[in-house]
Amino acid sequence: MRILIVSHTYIVDINRDKLRALVQLQPDVEVTIVVPRYWYPGGVQKGLTISEPLDEGRFRVIPITNFSYNNQGLLTFSWEIVPLLWQFRPQIIQVEQGAKSLAYAQLIMLSYLLGLRAKKLFFTWWNLPYTLKFPVSWIEKFNLSNSQGIIVGNQDGAEVIRQKQYRGKIKIMPQLGVDEKLFCRQPQPHLAASLGIKRHDFVVGFVGRFVEEKGLITLLQSLAQLQDFYWKLLLVGRGELQPLLLNIAAQWGIENRLVIVDSVPHTQVAKYINLMNVLVLPSQTNVEFKTLTATGWQEQFGHVLIEAMACKVPVIGSDCGEIPHVIGNAGLTFRQGDVQELRDRLLSLISQPLFAARLGHLGYDRAMAYYTNKALAQQMWDFYQEL
Repeated sequence: MRILIVSHTYIVDINRDKLRALVQLQPDVEVTIVVPRYWYPGGVQKGLTISEPLDEGRFRVIPITNFSYNNQGLLTFSWEIVPLLWQFRPQIIQVEQGAKSLAYAQLIMLSYLLGLRAKKLFFTWWNLPYTLKFPVSWIEKFNLSNSQGIIVGNQDGAEVIRQKQYRGKIKIMPQLGVDEKLFCRQPQPHLAASLGIKRHDFVVGFVGRFVEEKGLITLLQSLAQLQDFYWKLLLVGRGELQPLLLNIAAQWGIENRLVIVDSVPHTQVAKYINLMNVLVLPSQTNVEFKTLTATGWQEQFGHVLIEAMACKVPVIGSDCGEIPHVIGNAGLTFRQGDVQELRDRLLSLISQPLFAARLGHLGYDRAMAYYTNKALAQQMWDFYQEL
């Protein structure tokens, strides 16, 4: 089977591991990834990335000159994509740029013009209802009507797609898996010592953006009620909420229990997760409804959850967005914004180390079964077989 994947996501090599795993699982599969030749990851201020080609036999990455260097919806490709399509003649075309992607519309039209008999799919994370104006609404309708399948990153996103009157096949799975070789149980005594974390400290961890919707104030309020216990709060990341968090911690007399580590490279995140006795993702939905349209944010997946689970670190998450579906029965959940309920969940782990260890093992088993790159590759392959 010849599979063409198109997305700016795969400019980053580590993000390609799911597709490498697919090639390794299926000896008759060829995967060609098209990435924009030029891209501004994280915005213009972060600098321009120029993609490099890669050829590993049945697995190739081909940069193609593109229009729009940092807008997912407006991304399209030059004429260079035409001879690639003609020569490769994919049987699957999967564009991971969302429902209203111009690149997807471009690939659909070229597929018909070149007489390709490919099944066409797209991937989307979006999980809030919305309406669009012409011509974007027309582009989305064209994309939906010409899709044989859709991969959606979460349960709510699948419902949004159904509300758009799409009646084809939908697969719910994340875009990226967890690297179980990088994210694994590996104690970090020297790193702990360098951060002032002692052996008797119960380390509550968070990794992500310090913004209001991530629920960090709720987490601080919950921990403030547990001052009789030895705990430290390890926050890995950065964001506009940091000064407020420090002020609140000072008011409650717990500022000496905060350990803040500025954002670290993704390859280093596992070391900090391994310092934690529990990872908490206390996200809170921030949505404003206008007729049938919702603007705002709710958790689309929570990738850090599966990274912690792979490290055998127990997880606690709010009921925001996809979080409960990611955790399943392999961790603890609480009502978003509920300080007392989160406090009780934390206390259950602090006071019951055997229970915490059991949750860590359950999370590990769930991550290995559903969220490794190999597991996602198998899910993709099964979906392709359905189509």
